[in-house]
Amino acid sequence: MNDSRKTRPSPMDQVRRRHRARVSASSARSPVGQRAHRKLSQSDEALLNRIMAREQDFIDSEVFREDGSEKAIYEEVPDVAKPDTTWYHPVMDDLSSTSRTRTLKSTQQVILTGAEERILFHQFNYARFRVREVQHAVWETPTRKPLPEQAEHILNWYRRAERIREQIAETNLALVLAMAKRTRMSEVDFADLVSEGNMALLRAVDKFDAGRGYKFSTYACRAILKAFSRQGMKLSKYRQRFPTDFDPKLEKSNFLETKRQDFEKDAAEEVKRIVLQNRADLTDVERTVIEHRFGLETQHLDKPMTLEQVGQIIGVTKERVRQIQNKAMEKIRNELEINFLGGMDQDEKQDAAEAVKAG
Repeated sequence: MNDSRKTRPSPMDQVRRRHRARVSASSARSPVGQRAHRKLSQSDEALLNRIMAREQDFIDSEVFREDGSEKAIYEEVPDVAKPDTTWYHPVMDDLSSTSRTRTLKSTQQVILTGAEERILFHQFNYARFRVREVQHAVWETPTRKPLPEQAEHILNWYRRAERIREQIAETNLALVLAMAKRTRMSEVDFADLVSEGNMALLRAVDKFDAGRGYKFSTYACRAILKAFSRQGMKLSKYRQRFPTDFDPKLEKSNFLETKRQDFEKDAAEEVKRIVLQNRADLTDVERTVIEHRFGLETQHLDKPMTLEQVGQIIGVTKERVRQIQNKAMEKIRNELEINFLGGMDQDEKQDAAEAVKAG
């Protein structure tokens, strides 16, 4: 008696066996998979839950409900070539000449005709239409949960729709780059602009109705430009709310400029000391020329005299004054390099030389 109870299947086991047999037979007739039911993985379960959380959108067409519509949409149409996206560099602001050539060539290869676009969009929306059908069938059941066969159908049709959606978007990537370059906004980073355009392109794929007879690029361009405008307005509002984040005084340091100015001031003071203390062994005429030419004869640095004015003081022509000045400057420069610039690098020596020229 106890043995018979152990070997006899329970009513629940009998139901499960009948259900597995029904799923196996119906899965063999599946128009999508043509394979037996398999246990869903964790990732498939998560994807299925996300799909069932909201009703699937699609652009309807009378063709979807005709007899043999699946075969007519997927099998009785020519194949549409998939795009090559190896040229795509979304974060490159200034593309090289080689990249521009590759972009143009690739874009020419993937431009679709109106008929090819209708094929892809019919396939895309028919797959979403089939997902919607299974969703409604599931929601009409008391449990509102898909059977294994229904889960397979939903996942297969959803993934097919995503592949076609990706193909359409990749075919039009060059459109996003072209629009981003044409509507450059100095306050928006180029990579952020392209990213916003790509998201707008995907939304345009979901909303486009190929049955109206328009090209997809006409619809997508407007959607991309609107996305750019929203991004600019969003950033503008952020700047108004947090103005200190974009203060140019905080974004750019003046350390190098201040350091250069201080160094030039020190070098000029050192030149003045060399002249007044005559550490460069200048002659009396050379000292007179330098002091008057650069206003070093007083503590307050009088306005420098011209060559002609200095020549009148020492009784020579202005050309002779220039020669005396150049010779004296060479002596001062040598003294400066030996005693003041000995421990400096090349850039600092260059700054000091400019300070000598400037007086």
